[in-house]
This record gives sequence, structure tokens and C-alpha cells, in this order.
Amino acid sequence: MHPSRYISRLRLSQFRNYASAALDLDERHLVLVGPNGAGKTNLLEAISLLAPGRGLRGVAFEDVAAQGSDGQWAVASTIEAPEGPVDIGTGAGADGGRRVRINGANARTIEEMSAYLRVLWLTPAMDGLFTGPASDRRRFLDRLVTTLIPGHSAAVSDYEKTMRQRNRLVEENADPLWIDAVEAQMAASAAAVHFSRADSLDDLQAMILSGVDEANFPAARLALTPLFEDRHVPQSSAALEAELRDLWQRERPRDRAAGRTLTGPHRIDLEVRHAQKDMPAALGSTGEQKALLIGLILAQARLVKRSTGIAPFLLLDEVAAHLDPNRRAALFEALDALSTQCFMTGTDPMLFEALGEGAQQVLVKDGRLGPAAGNPRVP
Repeated sequence: MHPSRYISRLRLSQFRNYASAALDLDERHLVLVGPNGAGKTNLLEAISLLAPGRGLRGVAFEDVAAQGSDGQWAVASTIEAPEGPVDIGTGAGADGGRRVRINGANARTIEEMSAYLRVLWLTPAMDGLFTGPASDRRRFLDRLVTTLIPGHSAAVSDYEKTMRQRNRLVEENADPLWIDAVEAQMAASAAAVHFSRADSLDDLQAMILSGVDEANFPAARLALTPLFEDRHVPQSSAALEAELRDLWQRERPRDRAAGRTLTGPHRIDLEVRHAQKDMPAALGSTGEQKALLIGLILAQARLVKRSTGIAPFLLLDEVAAHLDPNRRAALFEALDALSTQCFMTGTDPMLFEALGEGAQQVLVKDGRLGPAAGNPRVP
């Protein structure tokens, strides 16, 4: 089945190791092959910036500009959508952030891009997700939530910004009324973040249970650690905001001594268990952890497609190299079933042979793109 939307045109300017790059594509998957350090992941990162947030590396926007450039990086694309082609571009903003243009007009918000596309990714840096720090799992969860609720990324950013402000005011023992005002703003963002996470996780769990592939991608059992140590979370946003305001007010002395806010959505963890073996994902083998992670991404892609009507583009960096032939074939079959365009990287083109005519290949070398098997148009 052909995807209902795909990237037909991609242009990079002063982005990472690309002075410029151009790709003209059809609806098939795209495989980027080439040696390590050639720029394959950089091209995936450029696509990831066609979504809210800071992309698959999570870096400051000024860091993606090519070395020695004037800092004015840009990514431009054309999305072939059911409603017709849509031109979407993003690039360096005047304030160190970034700007977005849609069909030649400045977008009012970053989230406007999400009306036309959603993006999910899997990178080697995520291989240690289940054994690494809780902060990595929170970022992973927030990325998943943002594909469903585009404004979630901004809510997380607002929460973290006001929390830093509160920490500073509490440390300085500032006017309590001033701290009250900051905590009220912080509580509003916290409630939005918590309920978006909880609701999205419930939906993802239901999707996993409805479509488990036990042979290749085992099911995950997901849960958030408790927001409060000694009480249940209120059911309404207003009640949660009130609960957090009262708690933070009482905990100011303790937080001042600690130098940070000790309770809130920034302290939760995402718990992942291997459902069939009923064990923490962190105790699984490297292969089991990789299979669980791939299964989570595939389930989220199905959920986004069902919930929004937009099948997300998938960016899979070096995903095939660590899969046995059976799991690799199962992955390619699952990608085709999603009816979306996937972008994959690898050093060995033989790993993608099973895709056959279902994928284009581009050779990447030293920040330059050239034709490979599949003969895409590389201007």
C-alpha cells in the first residue's frame, strides 16, 4: 500500500557537514548508505526538525549550523499530502531559536507543522534507554507524547523554565507572593504535562496489547512511577494544580536546602517491563531490549496514525545492523504495513536487500549525496 503522504523534496543549507544537499524522492522508503561519519545521521536530524522540539539529537539550534558558516542553517521540504503538496521549511531564528515557514508564509507556532506531518525516530543513542538515567526515559516519553499532542513539547519547556525560576526565588528567599505566582504558573504546566503523559501512555499500552508480535517484537508493559509519594493524583487538572501549589508552598524549606524542586513531573520515571517474561526491560538481553524498543516505536506509529490520521515518518538510524535476518524481515514487513515513508541508515547496503524495489538508496560520503541502487534523483 502506498503512503498517503511522503516527502518528495528535501533541501539542506549550511546544516552540519552539508554546505548544501538536495534530494528528490518518491513515496518509497529511503535508505542512506555510507561509511560512519559521512553525514547519514545528520540528514535524519534535518528531517526530525520538521517537528516540534529539538530534533533527534536534542541540541541547541545554533549547534546544527555548519562549522565556519554564518549560522544561517535551513531545511526545506515538500510534503505530498492528500490535500496537495505542502512546502515546509525551518531554519535559524534571530533569537537563537528557529523559524518555520509553511507554503511561503511564516508560521505562528512551531506546532503548525504537525498539521501536515509527524515524525518518530530510533537511534543507537537510545539503545541504553532501559538501563540509563530516568531523564532519558522522560525525554523518550515526551517525544512519543508530542507526536500525539504537538503542544506537549512546549508545555514541558514551560514547566522546566518556571521551575528554574522557582528554584532561584526559593534559594533567594524572595517575596512569598512572588513565589506563589510562579508556582501557580508552574502548576498549570505541570498538570498539562502529567495528564498528557498519562493519557498517551494508556493509549499506547492499549495499542501494544491489540497488536503484539510475540515472535519478533515482544510486548512492553508500561507505567509511570507515582507523582506523589503518599497520595493519589487528583482526577481533574484544576485539582492537581491546587494540590501541587499547596505541596510546593509547604516544601519550600526542604527544596531550599536541596537546591532544587523535589516533587513534580520532572521526577517521574517511565517503567518498562517485558510483558511475556514479566521482568524489567533493563534485565533483558541486548537483543530483547532492542526488540522491545522497536516494538514501542512501531506501536506508537500505529497509534499516531489511528488517532490523528497521519502516519508518522520514521527515522531509523543504524537499526538493521543489530537485528538477525528474521527480525530484520519482520521489521521491514511492519514498516510496509504502516503505509508511511521510512528513512533508514546503514553502512552495508546488503542489510536492506529484502526491501527490494520498495526502497530507494542514496550513497552518502563526506557530506555529499550520490545515486546508489534504486536510482533516486539526486540533483
